[in-house]
Amino acid sequence: MEKIRLQKIIADAGISSRRKAEELIQKGAVLVNGNRAKIGDKADPSKDKITVAGREIKLQANAKKYYIMLHKPRGYITTASDEGGRKCVTELVEEVPARLFHVGRLDRESEGLLLMTNDGDFANMITHPSTHFAKTYKVTVRPRVTEEQLTKLTTGVIVDGRESQPAAIRVIKSEQDRTVLEIVLEEGRNRQIRKMCEAVGLEVARLKRTAIGPVKLGMLQPGKWRELTNEEMRMIKTYHKKLEAKKEHERQNSKTGRRNK
Repeated sequence: MEKIRLQKIIADAGISSRRKAEELIQKGAVLVNGNRAKIGDKADPSKDKITVAGREIKLQANAKKYYIMLHKPRGYITTASDEGGRKCVTELVEEVPARLFHVGRLDRESEGLLLMTNDGDFANMITHPSTHFAKTYKVTVRPRVTEEQLTKLTTGVIVDGRESQPAAIRVIKSEQDRTVLEIVLEEGRNRQIRKMCEAVGLEVARLKRTAIGPVKLGMLQPGKWRELTNEEMRMIKTYHKKLEAKKEHERQNSKTGRRNK
């Protein structure tokens, strides 16, 4: 078997996504034949001994791939385990006969659609920074939103020292002391919506993710999960191809613009 990048081996083993695997390698948690691995290293999982945080991993030939939609409830953290004893999303999918990892994150007080899988390529397709999978949220904020605040949120505000990308926002319901918004983001920085709202003087009372790309949470109840349908998988792949085509079109336009200067 030819050598494969460690990030892919770790992801295919269901340990984590590729991006998280890179973090594990950087922290020195990954060893190959007893030697600390570096970013860019490759290995042959059929011959080399690979350990992650002291646990040896092996790839199972022809292991079934799982693609799970979970309705994450409030109070659960998006991680495999927690030393502090907090509730983890993996507890909600224990009956799935595979080690799953989450595709992207939702913070502890947020709820809604979370994808989980043991397919590293699938996770990378959705979470890679260059992909820009749109994510839709239903957000209740306090107090009532003003037009000025809406304009700032839509055009971009400073989050962690840099400006957020423009967001698509519409008002679902407006009451005296609160507003319910639908917010669509194409970037996914840590606690981004909460920080965006805080930057314009709004408090997030409730945050629920309702869609990732073309896949919608629908009527799935909190704490419940189901496998993605074949149609949903087809929709995700088609959506990704359109994003890739758009990105290539923008690259070509950029090259043409530079040549014409």
